[in-house]
Amino acid sequence: MKKLFPVIFLFFFLPFHTVEAKELSQKEIYDKRMQLYKKTEAATSVPWYYIAAIDQFERSIRYVRKDLPKPDDITGYYVSPENWVGPLNPDIKDTNPITITFFNGLGLDGNGDGKVNRTNGEDLLYTLANYLSQYGVNDRAFRIAVWEYYKRDQNVRSIMTNAKIYRKFNRIDLDEKAFPVPKGNNHTYKNTWGDRRGWGGRRIHEGTDIFAGYGTPVRAVAFGVVELKGWNKYGGWRVGIRDLNNTYHYYAHLNGFSKNLKIGDIVSPGQIIGSVGSSGYGPPGTSGKFPPHLHFGMYKDNGLNEWPFDPYPHLKLWEREERSK
Repeated sequence: MKKLFPVIFLFFFLPFHTVEAKELSQKEIYDKRMQLYKKTEAATSVPWYYIAAIDQFERSIRYVRKDLPKPDDITGYYVSPENWVGPLNPDIKDTNPITITFFNGLGLDGNGDGKVNRTNGEDLLYTLANYLSQYGVNDRAFRIAVWEYYKRDQNVRSIMTNAKIYRKFNRIDLDEKAFPVPKGNNHTYKNTWGDRRGWGGRRIHEGTDIFAGYGTPVRAVAFGVVELKGWNKYGGWRVGIRDLNNTYHYYAHLNGFSKNLKIGDIVSPGQIIGSVGSSGYGPPGTSGKFPPHLHFGMYKDNGLNEWPFDPYPHLKLWEREERSK
């Protein structure tokens, strides 16, 4: 038994990344990620959904930023080598907690192995949670901590969106998608991305038009939070929803909204948010200037700015997947 004990002890304290993420299934990745969030919560008393919210935000922006390395499949939170070890630290690969603290580096030892490793998920998220804990563990304190870290309002909104969704569903495997129009409703659409617009001056079409009859239900395509609801002269009655990948989904020319839908609401894939109409191209209430259809747009935010991209390939994919079920 004396010979066996050191082996068991060593196995228990093996670093989190001893199993390469590329060898895991998506379910296993989610399980490992959630275990890491929960372990960090237990060590710091910072709710796991706050930690997960920032980790997921960082993951989403790293996939679309050229100035940041792509994330691994387990953690998304990123700290530059200079900030991790300290700006004046001569050893950019330093893992010694004493010298890193001396040079005011951010990195902390989260797994108790005596090293501060910037590629170790436990060290990364422990460092993040330690920062958050200095502000408090409620929504107001978390919002302030996020603002102080990113200094951008949209980043705060995006991260709060993630936290709200994770807290409500108490899980992170929330990848389900839905086509905006339910099966059984006649509709048609083609790729109209970049086409010239016929009203409101020189503009291009930033989305896909899905033509369907008045009153056809319009559904949320992903888990998200309602950021916008109301009228504008171009889109008529419209709704904007941001998802966990920091993608903004724009639904325009609606005939009306679902009862009780309001800004700040959490929605799920397939949830009805309104109905197809022909509103827009004028003051509030203008309708009928074009055939009824849903204008569906998608916008990506990378933590610095936001831009539209073609939703057509995504719509085709979601439609195929729904038909195959």
